[in-house]
Amino acid sequence: MKAFMLYQAKARFSSTTGLEDIYIGQSHIEWKGEKLSEDAFDWQSPVIGTVYGTLLNFREQMDALKSEFDKAPYNKPPEYPVLYIKPRNTINAHLKEVAIPRGVEAVEINATLGVVIGKAATNVREEDALECIEGYTIVNDVTIPHDSFYRPAIKQKARDGFCPIGPWIVQKANLSNPDSLMIWTFKNGELIQVTSVKDLVRSIPQLIQDVTEYMTLAKGDVLLVGIPYNPPMAKAGDTIRIEIDQIGSLENRFVNENVRIAGGEKV
Repeated sequence: MKAFMLYQAKARFSSTTGLEDIYIGQSHIEWKGEKLSEDAFDWQSPVIGTVYGTLLNFREQMDALKSEFDKAPYNKPPEYPVLYIKPRNTINAHLKEVAIPRGVEAVEINATLGVVIGKAATNVREEDALECIEGYTIVNDVTIPHDSFYRPAIKQKARDGFCPIGPWIVQKANLSNPDSLMIWTFKNGELIQVTSVKDLVRSIPQLIQDVTEYMTLAKGDVLLVGIPYNPPMAKAGDTIRIEIDQIGSLENRFVNENVRIAGGEKV
């Protein structure tokens, strides 16, 4: 994790019923006056609202698919954000396992920034968009590789546990310029991809404006800013860690579906 000073965040644990105020240090977490390590907690997703993903919002991905936009069925580039939903069954958490389904050799790792909505947002102007944001978190939009962008990727994106989120929500006041954040992806300790929020087609405020023009984002929802072009892959046995500057790191181990850990026993 990149250097940062002590700052406040909100987290959810198995032992609590709601969000807890915590303080994040360089090598510890302060909660209720105690200094603890990350592995002292049983982390849960800090958000429980609807997760909206955004396609084609990184310039490199958009440029790579330009030739496809002139083909059927649409015959032109998209004019509005292309959204999809990661349903409730996909929600996962920091330090939890992600099960790769039977018959799938490897999955895509889509490291991205999650924008947590702080109040109902409808027809929000770009200049007012930050007022609707509670904070930011890290999301791994795990996906089974697929080629079609013209059919809903429910089978590929909506598997159980395919959306680790967390570990916490950093309040927006702690981030002076979220549109310039760097996203780092590590596999088994090795850096395998670096992306930047500054490379978005639509900035965070513009994305919120364009989305809320035709739908309401509710308090607690999460809007993913985009997914990277040519995402790296993970197989069973790999540990993926995603770091975002000024937010923290989200880590998950990948296992085969038939060896998921349940109550300490392999099943």
